[in-house]
Amino acid sequence: MPKTNDAALDAFIAAKTEIDAMLARLVAHSADHFGYSPEEVNWGSVGTLEHYRARLREITDMAFREGEHAA
Repeated sequence: MPKTNDAALDAFIAAKTEIDAMLARLVAHSADHFGYSPEEVNWGSVGTLEHYRARLREITDMAFREGEHAA
């Protein structure tokens, strides 16, 4: 009898669903300028976005095998 990977598939779909929800929240937050009005932007705001950008770059580099994760 062939092995099934139903449990792995269920876990994969659950993780993907959670990622999709996080991405949707980030897109909405970005559309709202990450909660900053132009009058509120300061170097701390820039630092926060740079931190977000760096973490997202790490993820996209891994996903697309770019940067330090290039094959």
